[in-house]
Amino acid sequence: MDDTPTSVLLGALVALLILSGFFSISETSMMALNRYRLKHLAQSGHRGAKLTTQLLARTDKLLGVILLGNNLVNAACATLVTIITVRLVGEGELALSIGTLAVTFAILVFSEITPKIMGAAYPERIALPLSFILTPLLKLFYPVIWFVNLFVQALLWILRLKPGTANSSSLSLEELRTMVLEAGHYIPKKHQSILINLFELENITVDDVMTPRNQIEAIDIDAPAEDIRSQLSTSHHTRILVYQGQLDNIIGLVHVRKVLHQTQTGELDADALRDILREPYFIPAGTALFTQLQHFQENQRRLGMVVDEYGELLGLVSLEDILEEIVGEFTTHAPAQGSSYRHQDDGSWLVDGSSQLRDLNRKLGLQFPLDGPKTLNGLILEHLEDIPEAGISLKISGVTLEIMQTQDRSVKGVRIFPAANTAEQ
Repeated sequence: MDDTPTSVLLGALVALLILSGFFSISETSMMALNRYRLKHLAQSGHRGAKLTTQLLARTDKLLGVILLGNNLVNAACATLVTIITVRLVGEGELALSIGTLAVTFAILVFSEITPKIMGAAYPERIALPLSFILTPLLKLFYPVIWFVNLFVQALLWILRLKPGTANSSSLSLEELRTMVLEAGHYIPKKHQSILINLFELENITVDDVMTPRNQIEAIDIDAPAEDIRSQLSTSHHTRILVYQGQLDNIIGLVHVRKVLHQTQTGELDADALRDILREPYFIPAGTALFTQLQHFQENQRRLGMVVDEYGELLGLVSLEDILEEIVGEFTTHAPAQGSSYRHQDDGSWLVDGSSQLRDLNRKLGLQFPLDGPKTLNGLILEHLEDIPEAGISLKISGVTLEIMQTQDRSVKGVRIFPAANTAEQ
């Protein structure tokens, strides 16, 4: 070493700093990789991704070879700097202190901070090519790594730590939801909305999306045959409930397409209708939408009646209602229903009292509570604890409401002044 030129020692120092930077950038880029993206690349046949996956499957050994190389190189750097300092300046304490500070600064800037920032910024570009170098290095130094890991495993055992048993790759539903929300730049907005709606299906029940009892179109089988044929021929629905005596006594479901010919020829009567009825399908109130979607699939059904604990009919849920919660509204409504949201010149909205609170929140950007009543009428009645009269105004969740019409002990029409418009008045 005494005969080695100083210029050669300086060159060796630079090479060691670069080698130290290699190990630093390898460590950071490997740990910063998107594991799902890496798995996709590996499944697509990417050679570098496959090698990287194999390395990350043995994290203890990967970190062992990286840290072993990094520490050896940094120790060699310190030794070289000491030799170079002695040759150029001397063996004084001040000279050695300056040399120590200089090598520390060089390692921090060129071998630690800068490489690690680069590795964190471009993990995929860096880690995949470096896997071709780290793989043979791991094989070369495997005996040393195995020996060092014996002491590591012993220390972990003493500390009662078992990192191998933790399933760090598992994600909760809320974490998956956050991932989708944070991936806005990579997922089309419509696709992102559908995924978020899918996560919400567990929190939404059939009560939130069902057609209320008073809006269900049904046929009384005891009605005159002419009335039955007229109702079937003019219905805007493809499937209609059939009851006897009272609406709670549902006896079946009829597909209008199957009886359309008989309604035109006058051959359809109550007995003929009974023969083609399909057995009704009932759904307990409070069933989660995702669960009900599975039940529809298992039972090969598209329509179900929601009943409470006493068996009383609360409403009706169709497969289309659930699909609309996922992809958004896409079905057409009967002309008789008209639009339940009418925008006014002053910025307010006229809505029906039977409007679902979920729809109001979604379409008008409101924040009505959803943990109680499901309709605007129910929310107003709960808030006032009385049957209101037309002309009364109130404020709920920061939104001003004016009751326009009441009928049969319920609110039929409401004018909504969104928060922005309320502030202007």
